[in-house]
Amino acid sequence: MESKTNKIVPFLWFNANAADAARYYCGIFPNAHIKSENPQSANFELDGQEFIAFNGGPMYQFNEASSWMIRCHDQKEVDYYWERLVEGGTPSRCGWLKDKFGMSWQVAPVQLKALLAHPNPIKAQKAFQAMMKMQKLDIALLEAAVEDEA
Repeated sequence: MESKTNKIVPFLWFNANAADAARYYCGIFPNAHIKSENPQSANFELDGQEFIAFNGGPMYQFNEASSWMIRCHDQKEVDYYWERLVEGGTPSRCGWLKDKFGMSWQVAPVQLKALLAHPNPIKAQKAFQAMMKMQKLDIALLEAAVEDEA
């Protein structure tokens, strides 16, 4: 089945392992597949978003200035993506991690936005403070921080 053509396609520069990265990401995300692959590049799709991975050499490296967010609907989803992507990579704070290819991700529950923008600024601050103490985000702990009356 041919997917729609995306107008904007993220282009990812890898040293020499573009196809490995494309297969890795397609193995993690449902509704993912390799569209094409050759020695220089791989074109793949994750949940309807097309990507091009290119073997361009070591001149450029990924950094936190460009990253990907995964919006998760429950803790099971947060746990799944976190564990799969951090394997061989590096955990950070606030749901951020670098995967084994150096790509930065934030694995975040959809509830996070509302918790951090709570209409009560004290509760919003409590959510922020709780998030700052976490590596992998824990929905129950974030919600408990907001509900805490102390």
